[in-house]
Amino acid sequence: MTSARKPVIVRKFSRDWVAGYAGDLFGQNAAELEILDLSGKVLRIGWESVKWVCYVRDFPASATDQSNPERLMHKRFALRPRTAGLWLRMTLTDGEELEGLAANDRSLVDGAGLMLTPPDTRSNTQRIYVPRQAIQTLQALSLIGAGGRKRAGAASQAPEQPELFPGEPGAV
Repeated sequence: MTSARKPVIVRKFSRDWVAGYAGDLFGQNAAELEILDLSGKVLRIGWESVKWVCYVRDFPASATDQSNPERLMHKRFALRPRTAGLWLRMTLTDGEELEGLAANDRSLVDGAGLMLTPPDTRSNTQRIYVPRQAIQTLQALSLIGAGGRKRAGAASQAPEQPELFPGEPGAV
């Protein structure tokens, strides 16, 4: 059974960050982000100061991780992603660019922010939540779909395939 709170690192526009645990539905119409920090205090952070929220595998343990606790080394895809989704590039209000894969559903239009899969899924960051207030520009680069799907109209428009060895009438 999974926990209701997930480990996150919240990056602010002031370049500060906070590590803690966030609930499942933190971005749904809440006026502020509420997380439980590592010392057990409940922190409330206004969405206007949040740059992104990274769902992480583990928290930084050494002093070398303090400058980049998310360990988000690649913020852009080197090649076209292989996973299905909408490939997005966004410029945040501080000028930083970020790419990711978003689900091709209503969450792109509705909701308080975007949930993205980062370019490097082997890093410490598994998912990134970017609040809408943090996005200055958003560009859809490509729709990467599932390979096996075909449109319904395409099958009905195809001409009938001729038989390779037409049989004689009455032959078995």
